[in-house]
Amino acid sequence: MENLEQKNNYGGESIQILEGLEAVRKRPGMYIGSTGPRGLHHLVWEIVDNAIDEALAGFCTHIKVEIEPDNYIIVSDNGRGIPVDIHQKTGKSAAEAVFTILHAGGKFDGKSYKVSGGLHGVGASVVNALSEHLKVEIKKDGKIYTQEYARGKKLTELLTVGETEETGTTVKFKPDIEIFKEGIDFEYEILRNRLQQSAFLNKGLKISLKDSRDPEKIKEVNYHYEGGIKEYVEYLNKTKAPIHNDIIYIDGAMDGIEVEIAMQYTEDYASNIYSFINNIYTPEGGTHEEGFRASLTRSLNNYGRDANIFRKEESLTGEDVREGLTTIISCRHPNPQFEGQTKTKLGNTEVRRITSQILSDQLDIYLKENPQSAKAILEKALLASRARIAAKKAREATRRKNPLESLGFASKLADCRSKNPEECEIYIVEGDSAGGSAKQGRNSEFQAILPLRGKVLNVEKARLDKVLGNKEIISMIQAFGTGIGEEFDINQSRYHKIIIMTDADVDGAHIRTLLLTFLYRFMRPLVEKGYVYIAQPPLYKIANNKKVDYAYSDDELQKILESLPRTAKPVIQRYKGLGEMNPEQLWETTMNPESRTLLQVTLDDAIEADGIFRMLMGDDVAPRREFIEENAVYVENLDI
Repeated sequence: MENLEQKNNYGGESIQILEGLEAVRKRPGMYIGSTGPRGLHHLVWEIVDNAIDEALAGFCTHIKVEIEPDNYIIVSDNGRGIPVDIHQKTGKSAAEAVFTILHAGGKFDGKSYKVSGGLHGVGASVVNALSEHLKVEIKKDGKIYTQEYARGKKLTELLTVGETEETGTTVKFKPDIEIFKEGIDFEYEILRNRLQQSAFLNKGLKISLKDSRDPEKIKEVNYHYEGGIKEYVEYLNKTKAPIHNDIIYIDGAMDGIEVEIAMQYTEDYASNIYSFINNIYTPEGGTHEEGFRASLTRSLNNYGRDANIFRKEESLTGEDVREGLTTIISCRHPNPQFEGQTKTKLGNTEVRRITSQILSDQLDIYLKENPQSAKAILEKALLASRARIAAKKAREATRRKNPLESLGFASKLADCRSKNPEECEIYIVEGDSAGGSAKQGRNSEFQAILPLRGKVLNVEKARLDKVLGNKEIISMIQAFGTGIGEEFDINQSRYHKIIIMTDADVDGAHIRTLLLTFLYRFMRPLVEKGYVYIAQPPLYKIANNKKVDYAYSDDELQKILESLPRTAKPVIQRYKGLGEMNPEQLWETTMNPESRTLLQVTLDDAIEADGIFRMLMGDDVAPRREFIEENAVYVENLDI
């Protein structure tokens, strides 16, 4: 038993003081979120955000990012250059303070930077602490200065190494493999996508990316958008059919807060509203989005009434006016406040009023000056309104009741006994055969089974009223208990694991994509919260004498075969579908929490995900064909 006296001896000597950047290396997740791929790429964003802050201040026009061999990253800008004079409080150069002291930077005095993103002075020092090696080069006041560090500790003093007429800062660093144990390989596409987004959000700023890791296949792109977020909306809508040709652009400033909005309606049914504050994406929205939504609904209702477009007592809801809308909202604020630690939701209350006022004033003018576009927008919203009313009755049928009240539903769902959502999981299974095996093989205490007997509707091409006419979708909504659309409430979810379990073939992949499209479009918080998973059934059963192994890939099969004695004659069974497995095999390989493999579906970038779903499931065939042609080379084993 633990010594009680020792346990209660919690005094001053128990408090550990971590000097300098030791705290960052000891608890890196507190500063960059994780030490996996997301945290690795976050290091690049911190340095890039510092350069973008120079652009926002009006001193930087070009940012270059390069991935070098050995996974060094170089970020350079042509801004003013980090100050190099002696910092009075520390006795160090200002540059050394920025790279070695947390919360040291030019973003606190309210003078050097009017607005800024990043971590307000934490960024550069955190990157330094988590890098095996970092070198900074500063061009300022006619001279070139350099300083080098290793794992946050300086290797050299700040040295003058030459003269120049240029200004700017270059940071070269290599992440520390001791911290990022999963690997320090940067993904080109992740960097490219985020840098393109930054160029859209900062009109006139040029951003370049070069990947030099493979000398024979050097990749290089340059982004420069004079139209800024107007070009962003045009880019997002490139595979959609707009119902008005122009992109509505609104900008203004009140009380030192700047607001930029670009928007365009398309024939799509889904809405895509993406908001940013000081270039930081706010996936959970916040007060800037709230102000936009309220003002948009009010302005379109006022115009519809004034222009006599509505029938008697007709009016539009927020859901109606957002159908088919693509919008970018970009705000700049000298002191943004966020709800929570993750910077995902803006909390400044004054931004709601300011965004609403700026949008209202300018949208009213646009609607009056562009009656043809205004009519097209109102007619689309009215169609959405009438479909919403038609869907109301269908939606009521999806509110979950006791399964025994509906023979059709009760015969499908095999529910679990537990009523604790945190431990409950539901398997969405294709077909009666696999459903039967899953029902017999499951642990009925916490595992529910819902077999799908028909094709799930492709919701990418349907309004809510049509979606609610699909029996398979109604079964899922009833089972989950969350409601759908505007009534969706994730707190009512009956299961914290929703597991898609389909065959490992082309049909299974198609059904899986249909299900993911439905969850993304109509129940996105389930994905954002991490409740959605994909089961990983085995591809092969290898029987050798009385020993049975399962392989989940061709590589794994090869390793198992190589591990067998040379004279062994294994019997290999290739599973074409889940129905080929008996209940015991299905439990052992795919459903037993102690031995199964589940893939959690995450949503790192909603904007990119939206484009992919649109491309895979939309009406435009050309981008889909291009995607298949480009990616077919990566398919190792395709069943047709």
